[in-house]
Amino acid sequence: MIIDARCRPMYDEFLKQVENPTGVTARMGMDIPPSVRARSETLMLKEMEDAGISMGIAPGRNGHFRYNVSNNCVVDMVRHFKGKFIGIAGINPSNREQAIRDIDTYVVNGPLKGVNIEPGSMSTPWYANDRRIYPIYEKCSEHKIPVMLMIGGRAGPDTTYSDPKIITNIARDFPDVNFYVSHGGWPWAQVLLGACFWQTNIFLGPDMYLLTGVGTADYVAAAKGFMQDRFLFGSAYPLMPFKPCVDKFMELFGDSDVLDKILYKNAARLFNIDLTSSAD
Repeated sequence: MIIDARCRPMYDEFLKQVENPTGVTARMGMDIPPSVRARSETLMLKEMEDAGISMGIAPGRNGHFRYNVSNNCVVDMVRHFKGKFIGIAGINPSNREQAIRDIDTYVVNGPLKGVNIEPGSMSTPWYANDRRIYPIYEKCSEHKIPVMLMIGGRAGPDTTYSDPKIITNIARDFPDVNFYVSHGGWPWAQVLLGACFWQTNIFLGPDMYLLTGVGTADYVAAAKGFMQDRFLFGSAYPLMPFKPCVDKFMELFGDSDVLDKILYKNAARLFNIDLTSSAD
């Protein structure tokens, strides 16, 4: 079984992501997936099946400078795919009162499994440890809601928005919240992993940045060691194709005795996914 812990499907508002290609697929030495070229849900599901991916975790996006995916759309998407995708609520930290209401509506009293915050990608970028966001983290702490933070890659106008001290501050101040760092803190891999060594409420998924070769050996060593219970597989589809990402992951981890943990068990535990009733 494989859970893809960071992907967005070919569905409704999620299609906005493929309208403005970034060129990152080619820079990773990959081809744009046929399902993305065709904007085809049917092809996407076939590509997932061919890659052995049983389930995807899809975050909404709210407050982004370029495009957003509403939480209503995320809820509809979860229902539409009938267990093939888990939804994460997109939260706009610049509208704190609405953010708190959205957490209540879509997570505490709704079907979504966590919140996704991308403060460095707002029209006016914030760092994720900006004190104006702290009431949102407090809300998540109160209800034991996992928080997905984009800290790594193009998380803001420059690489300071991925500085590991950001997650170090937040994880220290909210020890009861499990923070999932998507994009793996790249390119600050070693320093970010150092923070993870000491702060055990930080979960990590380098997703497509595992393919760069920069920091790859460090991610792999940590995942096979002290991060084995907090490291997650992710593809970053539609930017990356499913099967080549899985193939590379298996090349790196296929002989590891922690493979099941990092392929699906850690994601299921982090996002409270009932594997007994999930898609095969």
